[in-house]
Amino acid sequence: MQEQEETPTFSEESLISVTVNGHIYERNAPVRMLLSDFLRHELHLTGTHVGCEHGVCGCCTVLLNGEAVRSCLMLAVQADGMALTTIEGMAGTNSELHPIQQAFQEKHGLQCGFCTSGMIISVHAMLHENPNPTEEEIRHELSGNLCRCTGYQNIVEAVKLAAERLRAGAAFNAPKEVE
Repeated sequence: MQEQEETPTFSEESLISVTVNGHIYERNAPVRMLLSDFLRHELHLTGTHVGCEHGVCGCCTVLLNGEAVRSCLMLAVQADGMALTTIEGMAGTNSELHPIQQAFQEKHGLQCGFCTSGMIISVHAMLHENPNPTEEEIRHELSGNLCRCTGYQNIVEAVKLAAERLRAGAAFNAPKEVE
């Protein structure tokens, strides 16, 4: 009698544990679900926008273990065991705006707001790496985030203001710790 080889089983879902904005979530996630869809549809964190679904526009940018990533290019299961920060996690504990958010508001660095969450997360990562960027460096770093409304000048001014305030000692909110 011939032995049958055991066929590996394929699961349509996987249990994942992620820390998002300081909160631990354990969920069964479809193995083909994008991280952006997991955040929006499973965790109901709709501040992460989905624009192009190809990683080009930057609207879906989140922090993954402190690094800016395009959540439309990652599967949710790839984030298992990692820490994420979305735009909802940027504000302070008393709903105070983060200095970057405040600068965007004051300098009118947004119009329709669709790109804003990804833009702010990208700026956060940029200023963490380079707290004193030149205008050329700001424009280069923002080139991966598309905005159809502003023409970028006010966004650049907002980044300059945020960088100045953060260098002067305003709270630089890092991803929140697990509660």
